[in-house]
Amino acid sequence: MRNKKQITLTKPIVMVGLMGAGKTSIGRALARHLGIPFVDSDKEIEKAAGCSVVDIFAMYGEQEFRRVEEKVIERLIDTPPLVKVISTGEGAFITPAVRKIVLDKALTVWLKADLELLVKRTNFRHTRPQLLNTDSRKILAQLINERYDTYALANIMVETRDENIHKTLNKVLSAIEKHEQKGKQNENNI
Repeated sequence: MRNKKQITLTKPIVMVGLMGAGKTSIGRALARHLGIPFVDSDKEIEKAAGCSVVDIFAMYGEQEFRRVEEKVIERLIDTPPLVKVISTGEGAFITPAVRKIVLDKALTVWLKADLELLVKRTNFRHTRPQLLNTDSRKILAQLINERYDTYALANIMVETRDENIHKTLNKVLSAIEKHEQKGKQNENNI
């Protein structure tokens, strides 16, 4: 495992990607490794709404969920401590207003996973409103086609595989270090 002191953060890290990519598990491991807080935006939305994400979608629809999601993510980014890891729901970064907030105020990390891995990781969970009572492979393939170009706007992309969490964590840490070094080089060239 890497030394915690190799990364000096000044803003939050926001994990983006499709459901099943590992945003929560890798985000939590990253926060633990760096010794900073971890927050799951969907859990914060559930606290604010007093019901589950599935219930919010069912009772109020996706548009209202996205409105609440934007407010919650903005609050999470702006509330101290500013340096933390935030895991977002799969649609958050797709929403233009949320994407602008996180690109302006955070370091975004896209966890990119292939279809087989996403299907494997989401098949037996009933907390994914878009995958309930449907062909999850077909929906996930459609989401890959619709959303991967937008996720590619994130500051950092890390390909996740069916591997040990520590291996993926090390890839994320390495990508953040490279991003920071590149940023420092750009500052020095100004």
